[in-house]
Amino acid sequence: MEDFCGSEFWIRNLTWDTTDPYFSPCFESTVLTWLPTAFLIFFAPFDINFSINSKRERIRWKLLSILQSCVTVCLLIVGIVHLIIIQKYDETGAVDNVAIASRLISYTLALSLLALSKNKGISASGTQWLFWAFAMTCEAILFRTAVRKYDDTLEQSKLRHVYLTRLMIFPLIAIQLILHSFADNGNTRCCGRNSDDALVGNPCPEKESSYLSKLIYSWFDTMVWKGYRRPLGFDDLWNLNEDDTAEEQVLRFSKFWDAAVQEAKMKSLKPGKEKLEISIISILFKCFWKTLFVAIFLKIVQDLLPFISPELLKLLVAHVAPDSLEESWKGYLYAALLLACSVLQTILSVQSMKRMMLIGMRTRTVLSSVIYRKSLLVSSASKRDTTAGEIVNLMSVDTQRLMDLSSFFLMGFTAPLQIPLCMYFLYNTLGWSVFAGLVVMVLLVPLTGFTQGRVRALQMKQMVVKDGRVKLINEVLTGMKVLKLYGWEQSYTDQLTKLRDREMHLLRRAAYYMTSTMFSFTCAPLLVSLSTFAVYVLTDETNNLNAEKTFVSLTLFNIIRLPITMFPTVIALIVQALISITRINRYLNSEEIEETCVTNEPNRDEPIVVRDGSFSWTDESTTLTDINIAVKKGSLTAVVGTVGSGKSSLLSALLGDMKKHKGSVNIDGTVSYVAQTAWIQNASLRDNILFKDGFKEAKYKSVIEAYALGPDLELLDNGDLTEIGEKGINISGGQKQRVSLARAAYKESDIILLDDPLSAVDAHVGKHIFDKLIGPQGLLHDKTRVLVTHGVSFLPKFDNIIVLKDAQHLNTGDGEEIDVKLAVELEELVGVEKLRRNSSKVILKKRRSTQESLGKENATPVKQEIAEKPKLIEEEKTQSGNIQAKIFVDYIKNAGLLMSLSAFGFILLSTAAATYGNIWLSAWSKQATIDEQERNGIQNRDTTNKYLSGYGGLGGIQSVAILIGAASIAIATLNASERFHANMLHKIIRAPMWFFDTTPLGRLMNKFTKDVDIADTALPQSIRNGLNMFLNTMSAIFNIAYSTPLFLIYIAPVAVYYLFLQRFYVATSRQLKRLESVSRSPIYSKFGEVITESTTIRAFGLQDEFISESHQKIDDNQKACYPFIASSLWITTRLETIGSLIIFASAVFAVASNVDPAIAGLSISSALQITVLLNFLVRQASDLESNIVSVERMSEVNDTPQEAACQTSFRPKNEWPTQGRVEFVNYETKYREGLDLVLRGISCTFNPGEKIGIVGRTGAGKSSLTLALFRLIEPTSGKIIIDGQDITEIGLHDLRSKITIIPQDPVLFSGILRTNLDPFDAYTDQQIWDSLESAHLKSYIMTLPQGLQYEVAEEGQNFSVGQKQLICLARALLRKTKILVLDEATAAVDFIVETDDLIQKTIRQEFADSTVITIAHRLNTIMDSTRIVVLDRGQIVEFNSPENLMADTTSMFYSMAKDAGLT
Repeated sequence: MEDFCGSEFWIRNLTWDTTDPYFSPCFESTVLTWLPTAFLIFFAPFDINFSINSKRERIRWKLLSILQSCVTVCLLIVGIVHLIIIQKYDETGAVDNVAIASRLISYTLALSLLALSKNKGISASGTQWLFWAFAMTCEAILFRTAVRKYDDTLEQSKLRHVYLTRLMIFPLIAIQLILHSFADNGNTRCCGRNSDDALVGNPCPEKESSYLSKLIYSWFDTMVWKGYRRPLGFDDLWNLNEDDTAEEQVLRFSKFWDAAVQEAKMKSLKPGKEKLEISIISILFKCFWKTLFVAIFLKIVQDLLPFISPELLKLLVAHVAPDSLEESWKGYLYAALLLACSVLQTILSVQSMKRMMLIGMRTRTVLSSVIYRKSLLVSSASKRDTTAGEIVNLMSVDTQRLMDLSSFFLMGFTAPLQIPLCMYFLYNTLGWSVFAGLVVMVLLVPLTGFTQGRVRALQMKQMVVKDGRVKLINEVLTGMKVLKLYGWEQSYTDQLTKLRDREMHLLRRAAYYMTSTMFSFTCAPLLVSLSTFAVYVLTDETNNLNAEKTFVSLTLFNIIRLPITMFPTVIALIVQALISITRINRYLNSEEIEETCVTNEPNRDEPIVVRDGSFSWTDESTTLTDINIAVKKGSLTAVVGTVGSGKSSLLSALLGDMKKHKGSVNIDGTVSYVAQTAWIQNASLRDNILFKDGFKEAKYKSVIEAYALGPDLELLDNGDLTEIGEKGINISGGQKQRVSLARAAYKESDIILLDDPLSAVDAHVGKHIFDKLIGPQGLLHDKTRVLVTHGVSFLPKFDNIIVLKDAQHLNTGDGEEIDVKLAVELEELVGVEKLRRNSSKVILKKRRSTQESLGKENATPVKQEIAEKPKLIEEEKTQSGNIQAKIFVDYIKNAGLLMSLSAFGFILLSTAAATYGNIWLSAWSKQATIDEQERNGIQNRDTTNKYLSGYGGLGGIQSVAILIGAASIAIATLNASERFHANMLHKIIRAPMWFFDTTPLGRLMNKFTKDVDIADTALPQSIRNGLNMFLNTMSAIFNIAYSTPLFLIYIAPVAVYYLFLQRFYVATSRQLKRLESVSRSPIYSKFGEVITESTTIRAFGLQDEFISESHQKIDDNQKACYPFIASSLWITTRLETIGSLIIFASAVFAVASNVDPAIAGLSISSALQITVLLNFLVRQASDLESNIVSVERMSEVNDTPQEAACQTSFRPKNEWPTQGRVEFVNYETKYREGLDLVLRGISCTFNPGEKIGIVGRTGAGKSSLTLALFRLIEPTSGKIIIDGQDITEIGLHDLRSKITIIPQDPVLFSGILRTNLDPFDAYTDQQIWDSLESAHLKSYIMTLPQGLQYEVAEEGQNFSVGQKQLICLARALLRKTKILVLDEATAAVDFIVETDDLIQKTIRQEFADSTVITIAHRLNTIMDSTRIVVLDRGQIVEFNSPENLMADTTSMFYSMAKDAGLT
């Protein structure tokens, strides 16, 4: 190099051993000139690749771009002129030409990169900004030399010209750096676009910000200011960047997943190979490996930088020593290097953290999306193995745990790298004694392995229990109406409490193991330092702990203190994540519906063909065998058979939902499907009918008319725009079914599959629907229709009739040949006489009664201009402002005041012991230095023993305090979680029914899953770690202030700035977390709606539409999540910068004050912890702030309105009611405040033992009457009297347990069959068997493997709807009270078979002395009633015996009976 330069490369006396340092001319002309060029050349390919792959639009050349180009051109001109001019000097050498050429190359390349980036839509380039920053740093040194020496050189010398050029270049490069610190405003490509692909919404400014803005997160300032001035709302959130949207992430994930599936299938085909499971770990790695590797690289460099600090500290301590002869500027240089090192560490930390958090967010996005998608594809067998509660847990809890791990994952990755490096540097400082500390760490490994093994096993068990609890909560919330009608709330509350107790028991055991792990790892740095120092000073009397050795060692111990302290948290997160990965893997690898199960070959004549078909729901047994059917195009086919014969299963087989064992199924054409239980979404009535189709008014009106929905729309507040609650909670069963039918009709599919939809509607409405829609003359007459039916009267109008019995296809014939061809089969089920009686042809005539009952034909059913009423489902309330002190007080109260104070006190004691331990070490090192000087390097044993025993004693106090404090926190936080859950459960269970009408299930499930899980697991860790970090930070600041009191002057404004930042940050981040929590609920609500009716979605072929809707809900949630992550990085950048300034200040004060080396060592070693401590303090404060929001959300249920008391001071006698007399006295009621009356002026008396029938068109108030009787709705005026007792004067449990109902919707809960019949264990097995026999179910139940102990699947999926209704009948027979309410109790059982007659006969016999109130859609079931109540619009219009009503041909009842073919 010296030959190349013609002068020396490094001159120590010029650069280091001097009071006025300079670099040599050779060094300046080579290193400082070449380095920026080398940097740009090395990183240019990355910049070019990024630009080329950009999908963004070209940016027009604006003023900023033009100025950047002009400045670069000026630099090129200066360089070229400089190159030309210096050629005239003889002393010009190769080094000068190469230096100029190097500059010209870098400027030319920079200009080219600028042009390329603008052309490719890149508003700001990181490579270019870093190059100009690097160039300015190097040129600044050259500029200093030129300024200082320009006047001393000869005018015509080469050197003077070089200096002049430097004076010109530096300002230009400084200007260029300033220009590159801003960005051109291009078009940010975000999600949320209209049809023309134009931007909509609020684009995220990050993409359009400069590199410097991205580096320091100043692009987020606008959000912070906005959040500080007022609470943020959803309108304030930015659109997601396109790369972060669910659609983009799922596309990437699906590409790798599908490839892995195909590869696994190919491998499994090989002999002896079992089915291979695909792990999401490998798929996620393929998706995010580039981002992950960059994050790992940044993290490794960040974690290596702290090892420079001890070396600088060593130099600083030596510099401030009294005998130091170093120049003063070196002390400030060391301080500046400490600052630079800390700032660089901050930048790398934030960038690494950003990438990991982004991976976490994208992981949650993609897994939530694919779990949703999987739920639409999973097979029936797999669906029975996985409950809805478990799947909700996968989306809410398991995906979140993977996201939580992302922030800490790299700590577990780099900690094993830091610890050996620390040991190496400690070995250089303290020699072999460091291995004593290493032994301590090695001894912790088996202990950690054992405890984490136990924790993993316990958490696996806990997740199973959690799934059971969530499943049961989901069922309880879904079937709340039934629970309240039966008075079973307490029983299921007790079951949930038992599950929660089991879960808490497992959580406590896991917490104790984690406490031991945390104790050992928290004490590890203390034990390592204590053992190392003890061995060092005791093994050799010449080993003195002077200031340099003590605080260099202490700094190294502090470097590993944080990773070791946080390691238990990382391990816990990894264990939880591995469990979640196992659960997600199991679900995503579960069997899917076979696409080849149903073929779609063209067949014009017979669009539905099944040949030799055998099908089953599971692999265990066959449900349908020997099925052979062929349905002609445009025909109307009936499917009939006994309860459990497989009618619904046949339709499922046609849809491909069942497992096909043999045979073939071919469907030619599009399909619409109406399930036996109507599926209604939480949307407007119109949207439920349109079902993702566009609105066509003429077609829409014809469908509304055909389904007799016109009068219903007139009754609804907002017509067809009225919002319908979840599961159609605010419309009647008949209306739900007609909306479901209208959906199928509006779709205009080629094939319509109808699973007994007419059983839920009134007889005259059913006839109207059949005639106007399904029948030969109906709207769908040209479609291929397959109808499962229990009605006999329609059979003659069918083209074909398929008879099933015992899961086999018996025969097929047409309606005209019933008496001949199918007599053998149907006689066995019905009886020939009954069949003939009901099969007579009905002449269709237009009658006045039909006009009255169905509304005028020419009435306009669709209301376009309606004064909009309040929404049924209100938006979830988002809190704003500071979290109320009451929330913290409630949390501490539930945790236990004594336990909370104990936790805080012992953690404070441990921190105080650690703080004093550092001061003790400082005193020890000071005394050891004195002894070393006085005793010629020999230590004073008395001094050693004194300080070593004191240090050990402080360590012992710290260890005990940590153990007790950690255990106290674990116990206190779990106590709080348990009590919050119990309170929330009680409040929700005791809420009135209208609360469930207006509150989406997903909103409640969000609280019982995600929020409870956070309170169980995340919040305890946040509290423990946050408290530790806060106290450790205060300890470090105290040590600095103790060492250098002058520091207090500096810390005062810094503290003010810190508090100022915190106020800005907390206001924004807290509200963002609230918005994120609130926006999760719609995801679970929609998911809960879809998961139960995936069959309907698949039948209509709308999987993609529903998946897109799910993607939008997830994106809406991530729109709050991403700014929350950015807020954390924003505050981290600023607070770590404060930490860096604290390090710099402590170092400067130490140098300027000429303090003792021991004091300087204590001050600077404490300051070096500040940056890392502030980093983690912010993260833990952020986590704590966000996690406490879950407690706030759980506390919101305290405001939930409550029902009347379960029991009052007045308790009715056990035998009440003894007669069964029911009186309505001017009774009026509404469902909730703000709504119209649903019953008006009801006054009537039902005498003891009477059989009362209640009829009326859909929505007339029939079911409302029963709800009033059970006080599910309370009176606004009037009263109901039972046996002389006003029912409002007694408790709800006493009332509901004394009345029996068989509800319209049969609901079963998961668990054993016996519990579904007798949850309180009040009856003997014999009594239960007797009730089953009376309900005609005993023979079937006896065939089940476990009899009464048979496990009922979720929502009773392993029973048909008819069987579930019979189980409800058995419940009623078991209670056998004086009042029985039948809410269309036999709607789902087979009217075509004798079962219905048997049920009616059973009720007449078993409840002969009871008052029986029957709500009927099929009028023949109430024709033998004592009296009949006819309701219309909430009022009694007729009340007489059936004979008298039939005798009056002008009565409404006569019209209805005539429509039903009973006249």
